[in-house]
Parts: sequence; structure tokens; C-alpha cells
Amino acid sequence: MFSLYARRQFANKFNLIASLATMLIGLSALAWIFWTLLSYGLTGVSLDMFTKSTPPPGSTGGLINAIVGSLLMTLVATLVGTPIGILAGTYLAEFGQRGWLAPTTRFINDILLSAPSIVIGLFVYEVYVVSTGHFSGWAGAFALSLIVIPVVVRTTENMLKLIPNSLREAAAALGAPQWKVVTMVTWRASKAGILTGILLAIARISGETAPLLFTALNNQFWSTDMNAPMANLPVVIFQMAMSPYDDWHKLAWAGALLITSAVLGLSVAARILFRQQSSSH
Repeated sequence: MFSLYARRQFANKFNLIASLATMLIGLSALAWIFWTLLSYGLTGVSLDMFTKSTPPPGSTGGLINAIVGSLLMTLVATLVGTPIGILAGTYLAEFGQRGWLAPTTRFINDILLSAPSIVIGLFVYEVYVVSTGHFSGWAGAFALSLIVIPVVVRTTENMLKLIPNSLREAAAALGAPQWKVVTMVTWRASKAGILTGILLAIARISGETAPLLFTALNNQFWSTDMNAPMANLPVVIFQMAMSPYDDWHKLAWAGALLITSAVLGLSVAARILFRQQSSSH
């Protein structure tokens, strides 16, 4: 008996130490990456970065056109993808208990979640860019919205399923129709979790490069015309990092630090909201 207990204690301690070591390795890699971004990226952060457009080689400039282009496309993608994702997730959680439509929708949503973003970019290129005959910010926003939708669908469905059925039954007992139960009870009770999914989706699309290479392309000049090629941070960083010019490399590091900081902030906010949602239940 003692031998069996001793073996279990050894196995427990071994697994605990292995888990802690794995966690430390992962955290060390993340800390190393972030430290590298800080050490190289801070040298390129300046007022010009937020006031000037991308420069030609050997000239001073910034990333304001790419920052504004990324913000515009992310905003449009979020405004398009969020309502679709919330409504689809609500259907799966509240109305999709029977029939073939809900399982099929979940299956397609899982495929979209795991699909490489470059495939989505190629799809939008074939469907939208080829038909219009030019790259555009609208095409980039369309591609990003297709990435937003499955994330919001999955999060919304999961958050609504956490709501106790007793709340729905109480509202139904008071004579509320089902649409009012959904909008006035379950949506309100899960608003923090749904917002978490939206923030995670925004963080997901903030650094996407592949879809924008085939849709929005790039623009070296200041432009807010969504019907024309539009600058964006991920593509600008990619092009500058691949160039042989040191001043472009410095701006690329600064842009990478900016995107990483934004994604980190959104991820932290999403974690805080999700913890509030979990503690309330």
C-alpha cells in the first residue's frame, strides 16, 4: 500500500513540476518576444510615426496612413461581422435544438474558425476583387469580417448557454414572448461574455496580413477612400521588414510593437470581462 501511495505521490510531483516547467518555457518565450519588440520598436517610436505617411527609402516618415487604414478596415469588419455573429450564435443557443440547420451551421463555423486566413483572402480576391477589377479597402474589410464572424458566433453561443434556464422560465412565466426573453434577459445577462468575443475577434484581425495582401494591397500615401487600395499596418510591416533599408526596418519594428501592444490590451480587457461573466454565474 505504501509503495502504491509513494508511486502516486511521485507521479503527482513529476507532473506538477513538468507542467510548471512547460508554463515557464512558454512565458519565457513570450517575454523574450515582447522584450525584443520593446528594445527594437521603441527606437522607432516618435511623433513622426503618428503624423506622417510611410516614406520612401532614405526619408523621414511615419505610419499614420497605415494606422488609419487598419482602423477603418477593422471598424468596418467589426460592424459587419458582429451583428451576423451575435444573431447566428443566438439562434444556435436559443432556437437550434432541433433540425439540421444548427448542426450544419456549427460545422461550417468550425471550418471557418480553423481555416487559414490566406484562404479567406483568396476567396475574397476571387469573389470581390476580380469582379470589381481593383484592390480596395472594402475588399479588405470584407475579408476581415469573415474572420470576425466565426469567433463571435462561437463566443455568443457559449455565453448564452451559460445562462441558467431558470431565468428564461421566469420570464416566460411572466408572459414574455421568446424574442423578448432573448433580448431583455439572456442578452443582458451575457453582455460581458459577448463583448469578450467581440474584443477577441478584433484582436484576431488586428494583425492579419495574408487576407489584406490579396484584397486591400497597400498605399504609400494618405487615403481614406475605401474603394481604392488602402495602407494597413500588417502589410506595411511585412514590406518594410523584407526591404534592405535600415530606416524602414526601424519603422517596421515600431509598427510591430504598436500592433502587439494593441492586441495585448484587447486580450487583457477580454480576460477581465470573461472573468466578470464567469463570476456572475
